[in-house]
Amino acid sequence: HPSTPPPFHPSTPNYWLTVALFENYEIRERVRLALQQASIESRPVWKPLHLQPVFADVPYFGERVGEELFEKGLCLPSGTAMTAEELDYCIAEVGKAILPS
Repeated sequence: HPSTPPPFHPSTPNYWLTVALFENYEIRERVRLALQQASIESRPVWKPLHLQPVFADVPYFGERVGEELFEKGLCLPSGTAMTAEELDYCIAEVGKAILPS
């Protein structure tokens, strides 16, 4: 099973967002579509503001970190209400998409 980092004390994590970072866009999309076929909701990481039309004319200063996270990152189901069975199912479906037989 994937692991989570240890909590930062004195805070208590709520694990409201779980993001997987894949090697490239093609793998991310293959996983996203496979999860969709398995009725598992996922979505790309949020599109960076500087790439959204409303900010097209605003100067941008930065690197490609946000763009790469958007291209390669996938938000997966998470939360304290997920059962172990749901988590196992999601992990299995991601594994099948990454390592197709």
